[in-house]
Amino acid sequence: MSIDDIPLTRIDGATTSLGEYAGQAKLIVNLASRCGYTPQYEKLEALQRTYGERGFTVLGFPSNQFAQELDSDAEVAEYCSTTWGVTFPMFARTDLHGADGHPLYAHLTQVSDAEGQAGDVAWNFEKFLVTPDGAIHRFRSAVEPDAPEIVGLIEAALPRA
Repeated sequence: MSIDDIPLTRIDGATTSLGEYAGQAKLIVNLASRCGYTPQYEKLEALQRTYGERGFTVLGFPSNQFAQELDSDAEVAEYCSTTWGVTFPMFARTDLHGADGHPLYAHLTQVSDAEGQAGDVAWNFEKFLVTPDGAIHRFRSAVEPDAPEIVGLIEAALPRA
């Protein structure tokens, strides 16, 4: 099964897959509303607004894997919209690893980060940039969404403005 074929559930309950975003650069991020990294929402939304019309999207996957997310998808959706003005696609709360770990994250976490470390997501706001050619780049939580290494890869993957 290709990463694009993995079934996903949107935050509103509708089903989809990454195939909906085929040919785009995608920044997949596990989110949490009560985390020290939560202010990264602002930079994620800025990326969406800057590059969205050029074939890029942020895809947000709220997770309570580290006990820092709100109690329901509805609460998460409202919080993200009203607090951060999120316009990028959001998905249902997702387990990242363990017995109920989502197949998307089972696939993504096989990829190593800049230090050569693969394996389970270590914390909220880990980022996986999937370029249109299917290459996956992994960035840990402390790497800001607008870090040069992320923006450079996004720019390189998109058609010129």
